[in-house]
Amino acid sequence: MKINLHDIFLANQRIKDFIVKTPLSHSYSLSLLSESEIWFKLENLQKTGSFKIRGALNKITLLNETEKKKGVITASAG
Repeated sequence: MKINLHDIFLANQRIKDFIVKTPLSHSYSLSLLSESEIWFKLENLQKTGSFKIRGALNKITLLNETEKKKGVITASAG
């Protein structure tokens, strides 16, 4: 499956009301060491403490009614 910018836009539209808009934080020291611009996306500030809610929520919003009635099982290693 090939994902393009439009797919990302649509996913964002589906989940935006359920997630926190998290900030970017510039790392001066890592940028200096790598001679690049290094930014951290602070997804640890999501209500769940992780970025994982984004993909899971997007998938759940795409389920049809029959699939929703069957329920969802998830697993995470951390």
